Amino acid sequence: MMRGSRMNPGDRRTRSTMTIIIVMGLCCFFYILGAWQKSGTGRGDSIALRVTKETDCTILPNLHFETHHSINGANPLIMTNKVIEPCHIRYSDYTPCQDQNRAMKFPRENMTYRERHCPAENEKLRCLIPAPKGYVSPFPWPKSRDYVPYANAPYKSLTIEKAVQNWIQFQGDVFKFPGGGTMFPNGASAYIDELASVIPLADGTIRTALDTGCGVASFGAYLMDRNILTMSFAPRDSHEAQVQFALERGVPAVIGVLGTIKLPYPSRSFDMVHCSRCLIPWGSNGGMYMMEVDRVLRPGGYWILSGPPINWGKYYQTWKRSKQDAQEDQSRIENIAHMLCWDKVYEKEDTAIWQKKANTHSCHQQSDRDNMMCKGQDADDVWYKKMESCITPSGEAAQLKKFPERLFAIPPRILEGQAPDITEEVFVEDNKLWKKYVKTYKRVNKLIGSQRYRNIMDMNAGLGSFAAALDSPKSWIMNVVPTISEKNTLGIIYERGLIGIYHDWCEAFSTYPRTYDLIHASGVFSLYQNKCDVEDILLEMDRILRPEGAVILRDNVDVLNKVRSTISGMRWKSKLLDHEDGPHIPEKMLIAVKEYWVGSNEGNSS
Repeated sequence: MMRGSRMNPGDRRTRSTMTIIIVMGLCCFFYILGAWQKSGTGRGDSIALRVTKETDCTILPNLHFETHHSINGANPLIMTNKVIEPCHIRYSDYTPCQDQNRAMKFPRENMTYRERHCPAENEKLRCLIPAPKGYVSPFPWPKSRDYVPYANAPYKSLTIEKAVQNWIQFQGDVFKFPGGGTMFPNGASAYIDELASVIPLADGTIRTALDTGCGVASFGAYLMDRNILTMSFAPRDSHEAQVQFALERGVPAVIGVLGTIKLPYPSRSFDMVHCSRCLIPWGSNGGMYMMEVDRVLRPGGYWILSGPPINWGKYYQTWKRSKQDAQEDQSRIENIAHMLCWDKVYEKEDTAIWQKKANTHSCHQQSDRDNMMCKGQDADDVWYKKMESCITPSGEAAQLKKFPERLFAIPPRILEGQAPDITEEVFVEDNKLWKKYVKTYKRVNKLIGSQRYRNIMDMNAGLGSFAAALDSPKSWIMNVVPTISEKNTLGIIYERGLIGIYHDWCEAFSTYPRTYDLIHASGVFSLYQNKCDVEDILLEMDRILRPEGAVILRDNVDVLNKVRSTISGMRWKSKLLDHEDGPHIPEKMLIAVKEYWVGSNEGNSS
């Protein structure tokens, strides 16, 4: 029996071979299983590994965040998937809501024709706005403050019209900005030094400023040296490139005018408001324009007026005015300032400075002002609302920290319960969340936070925590609060020492094409579902984004898939990434880069 049960040598070899094959097979299986789990396709702790890998720039080989088109020129990228066609080259500087031809159909009285007049649905351009031939990436800040490539804004009229005022000079293939202005021929820096003898510009008390009729925004450009953010605006008029020049320089600016509609900023926003020969008729319409300045000026803030009618005795003949008319102009301004509870604190040569009382309540209670107070209005409800000749109650100055402490201190509007459902805890948690998100963005795109992105926009800014997390002298952020947002948070954003604006994304933004380096949009497309077309919003983003600029979108995965299907034909390269907390979170990130291309006279592109 023993002999019968004993295996022969051939059987033993076969069994050994099978054992080896089985062991090797199991080894391979578990190796593949482990690799599968670590790849992130599996569950458990491997999710964290996957998120780490997917937020690393090296896994986005088809996205190029560096610029390839400098002042020396370079070959454009290869074009693919032409679905949305380019517009004709004549639209290279198209501003839909400030179109010159449409503007002339409106009354000139009170600058109505220079206000926003957007195209009807059937008049919208649904094509890609081309860059002009020779377009190059702007110089990095601070060089961009002084030099702008001629090809990016090829308009020489200002160099002729403002030649004696030191605004702008044309040199070879660049414009040079010496820092001069109509009222500061010795340069903006010297002019600001004069203001600093009266206004505390150095200690963080003054952080947000508004420059009305800004020209090429040299005032705002040089205030940045003192860590002061200036919102500059000017109309699109005969000096049509002035706001475009400001943005090419890397200075915050929008197309705008003091006309018949309230400014798109909340009440008590600015620490300082400035007019340097801005040609606004301050004494007209019962002081309506000064009343609008008063609405946006914080108690304790300053109003600076340089130029007519200040120093009228010296200049009235140059202005071709009678002595009496010029004197009455300044008297009207003085009387309106008194009615608004502003105290004149300085007047020398061509410049006068008023300070709004820190506590206007008792002043407003006086009988001569009682009938001038605005009645029962939300002072922050301003979108397309008519400007009125009434005084906005502003009460006592909020106890704001000096900047930069102001950035993360609890804003007064929250402390005083003026922001329903936004508590101190909500504010603190929001800051923590956006610091985490911005950390992810910097892993995805290592150039965020560098000089590569100077002009940044947040299309749905919330409490401004994205901008706060990115705060740096290398960049500035335009915080947009959509007019349809459930919560009006723009006042909180200003109290943090940031700047922003109200806007409805069913319409075009008040800026020139190619004015932002980086656009961030969290929840914008979900917010505007059933309000307007996704394609229209994306085309507007494309219009205001520079060639080779970047986009970061956060939204529900279904919404982003719809967005991605549209941008595949817009000359954007994109990548969909999981949420920081893992692939099972419905919110995702869509990272995109706009390709470089320029228009041509034939209406094609290259």
